[in-house]
Amino acid sequence: MNETVKVETIQVEPNQVVRAKPLPARALSLPNLLTYARIAAVPVVIALMYWQSILGGGLWLRWAALAVFIGAAITDVLDGYFARMYGQQSSLGRMLDPIADKLLVASCLLMLAAEDSIRGWSLLAAVIILCREILVSGLREYLAELRVSVPVSRLAKWKTTWQLVAVGFLIAGEAGDRFISLASGLPFTSEDTPVVTNIGLALLWLSALVTLYTGWDYLRAGLKHMIDE
Repeated sequence: MNETVKVETIQVEPNQVVRAKPLPARALSLPNLLTYARIAAVPVVIALMYWQSILGGGLWLRWAALAVFIGAAITDVLDGYFARMYGQQSSLGRMLDPIADKLLVASCLLMLAAEDSIRGWSLLAAVIILCREILVSGLREYLAELRVSVPVSRLAKWKTTWQLVAVGFLIAGEAGDRFISLASGLPFTSEDTPVVTNIGLALLWLSALVTLYTGWDYLRAGLKHMIDE
């Protein structure tokens, strides 16, 4: 597993740097359509969560929100898979894919904090994740002006996976806790034992730690190129 950030430049000889050839946009390719769907899922998930937690709707809305969220998360895997399978990598997809991930995770984290599913010290984990994403986005924009692309590393993709899994558990939240209580029948479980929520919070901290590491990885690669420039 490659855990480093690769800057797409080719060193030909001392003091000569050749930029990678730009990819075509392919706005209506299947991978990009899947990315659009992930972006479109964001307001749907938030609306369902808001309806349940703020407006006092039934717990079935949490399962509906989780189903839409999982569908959106699956598109994150499929768009890259189809792009490689059909040779449909594109500059638009490379830009939109991380943006779609950030929109999905950040909006859900904010909603979970607003409804008090994320509270106390766990808010720090959410802040770490959000600040890292803003930092990396700013770094990417700066390097884009230099016509330098910083592809997503494999570890950064795992970071996104951990974030999505953590948010998924937290979306299930109370509905998941109640289901575990009724389905398990174990004496140490009850509706007041937030098993699913606690798993989500633990995974959130784990993803925050990985987020810190990958954020430093990107910053180090970016600073190195800035100094070289």
